[in-house]
Amino acid sequence: MNKFELNPPSVGGIRPLHAFALLALAFGSSVAAAQGMTHDHGATHGATPAAPTPSPATPPAAGAHDHGATHRAPPAAAAASPSPQAPDAPVPQAAMDHGDMQGGSPPADARDPDAYANGHERGTGEHVPPGVTKLHLGDEHSFASFKLNRLERVFPRRGGNHTAYEGQLKFGGDFNHAVLKAEGEVAGGKLHESRTELLWGHAIAAYWDSQLGLRHDGGEGPSRTWLAFGVEGTAPYWIHTRVTAYLGQSGRTALRLEAEYDAYLTQKLVLQPKTEWHFYSKNDPEQGIGKGLSSASLGLRLRYEFTPQISPYIGVEWQRSFGRTADFMRDAGGRASQTRWVAGLSFWF
Repeated sequence: MNKFELNPPSVGGIRPLHAFALLALAFGSSVAAAQGMTHDHGATHGATPAAPTPSPATPPAAGAHDHGATHRAPPAAAAASPSPQAPDAPVPQAAMDHGDMQGGSPPADARDPDAYANGHERGTGEHVPPGVTKLHLGDEHSFASFKLNRLERVFPRRGGNHTAYEGQLKFGGDFNHAVLKAEGEVAGGKLHESRTELLWGHAIAAYWDSQLGLRHDGGEGPSRTWLAFGVEGTAPYWIHTRVTAYLGQSGRTALRLEAEYDAYLTQKLVLQPKTEWHFYSKNDPEQGIGKGLSSASLGLRLRYEFTPQISPYIGVEWQRSFGRTADFMRDAGGRASQTRWVAGLSFWF
């Protein structure tokens, strides 16, 4: 037997002893790797419940060891990391409720908004130049105004044309003032009818004045004088209202109701409906007035305001007499009801 016959046969060029050594070395390496993986896997499953996704501030994981450490972080550390889903996460400053800051006590170091004036009013103080007057508040000044509501030419469907006027002069303060009112009709160059009132007005509420004074009726026929008392102002929905009661001679009484409204179609074009009603307690044949509702009128005027002070207008007015007043009108050759066109001018200053 030669030396080659004593050696065990090789397989694929590798002798059995060498193959066994290589197999043992490979097995040992596999066991070591399996033990390392088993250790890390068990550590992963043995860690506390998984924390939320690490915040951007958390350093990135470096290898398997760091990744495992991140999952094993205690709950307190995980809660310290801000998360928008956490119920007790701090509220952003922009979403804070500032309601408590409104109407509450100012901070202790807040600046006094009036401190710059040092308690001085307009026109007072050491640095005020000459000529600056002291500030005057409401009703410390008296003023005068004149307003001509109507100066119009009247064109009735039957009968002659005539001119009508209605205006008032006011002087005084906001709370107390004198008012002179005048209205009437001029036909054929003669004063056909006139009514003049001198009243003392006193503010009793916002937009409302009480008025007390005298009224004098002139024109054709005997004159009449009345004691007048009423209220005038702006009702809700901006309806200008006037209610005046009168007490005359021989126990006569009267009541007058007026209402008008300015409907602004544009800033300069104004449509003004107006109504007026008269009541008397006794017949007055010399004045052509009957007891009860004597007359009523309803007018509609369209004016154009070149300026708020000056405005021409055109319109139409329907007027009717009732009861004994209508009888007196027919006996005098007139008509109890008539419609008339008007064109005029209103202004104030």
